Amino acid sequence: MTNTELQEEALVVADSLIRFIDREVLPLEREHKELLASERTIYGADGRFTAPVVALRRQVRMRSAELGFYNLFAPEELGGGGLGAQAALAIQEAVNARYGPARTLIQNVILPSSFTNGLSPVLRHLDPAVLALYRDGLARGEQTMCFGLSEPDAGSDVFAMKTRAVRDGDHWEVTGTKQWITNAPYADLAMVFAVTDEALARERKGGISGFLVPTSTPGFSVPSVIPTMGHLGAEIGIVTLDKVRVPDSHRLGEVGKGLAVALGGVSVGRLSMAGTCIGLARWALDQALEYAKVRKTFGRPIADHQAIQFMLAESAMDIYAAKCMAQNCAARVDAGEPAIKEVSMTKAFATEMLNRVMDRCIQIHGAMGLTNELRLEAGFRLARTMRIPDGTAEIQRRTVAGRLLAGDSEI
Repeated sequence: MTNTELQEEALVVADSLIRFIDREVLPLEREHKELLASERTIYGADGRFTAPVVALRRQVRMRSAELGFYNLFAPEELGGGGLGAQAALAIQEAVNARYGPARTLIQNVILPSSFTNGLSPVLRHLDPAVLALYRDGLARGEQTMCFGLSEPDAGSDVFAMKTRAVRDGDHWEVTGTKQWITNAPYADLAMVFAVTDEALARERKGGISGFLVPTSTPGFSVPSVIPTMGHLGAEIGIVTLDKVRVPDSHRLGEVGKGLAVALGGVSVGRLSMAGTCIGLARWALDQALEYAKVRKTFGRPIADHQAIQFMLAESAMDIYAAKCMAQNCAARVDAGEPAIKEVSMTKAFATEMLNRVMDRCIQIHGAMGLTNELRLEAGFRLARTMRIPDGTAEIQRRTVAGRLLAGDSEI
């Protein structure tokens, strides 16, 4: 398929997905409005989703899987839809542009991230017999996973991780702490990465291995969640592993080569995030455009004021630049071309672009932009958050500079 054909196919899928959300998910939101309207009812005293919210998210997730949306981006070899980077970009943009931020039954439910849920590409490295035990439950959305790589002292610097796995016959004994782990409080399975060769890890040449761990395994616990940006609860948690015994059959890939496993599919994941940012920025700009036409000051719509026009224009320019960059990068990824620096540039630019656009759109709304009612403040908090996961903007710049200095200087 040509790039144009791929994008047209993605838009057809996006249209079907939007019809599903309008037809089935939005009525659920209306039916449970009192539950979903406030974080005081969405989260319990412990900061975790309340049982009714967990049940609703599971219902939507499984329905999405039943209709074929949930695993759209999963590898075909695992039974997924096999849609690539361009499709992920276009679909995430379309969904987020329509529904905006702070939708508890939509974001991270209907379409999982590349690593966390569904038929994650990381599962390709699992023993086929073991995969068969879990595949159907994950594919149907009955079970979910978390991705345990980051630690309190090992975020961007993965080789600083302190979690250790020691071989004991046909098992491994894993001990350590993971932090900033999305979906950890709710997951049935965890992809956990630990140092298995101290010498290689010290030399930054490997020595990290991955394991698939049922969260019901003795010694595995999630003692707390980590609310951020003023939220009352979170999907993010801290994981502790106290001599957790894992069969060697549950190892993800070869011993000592877990980092390559962990980073598999990261390009599509970062481009999917870029699509989310572009979509949310479009949503915010749409709100600002409508408000600028009806809000009056000094007897005129604020859309007539040059200061407002400049903010609208700069936001449109930002969105257009991010979209063109992301589309070009996604086409390279789908074509199998090396795109390490391009992915990093796109991720950094798109997340920072969303911050700028959200900020301007709040400014255009004035005091109304600061209220919870319009969800712009929720969008701004989300935008600020997105500059950190999946590699901070600073790490992306470090990657870009490294590639340029190594001779990959074509732009």
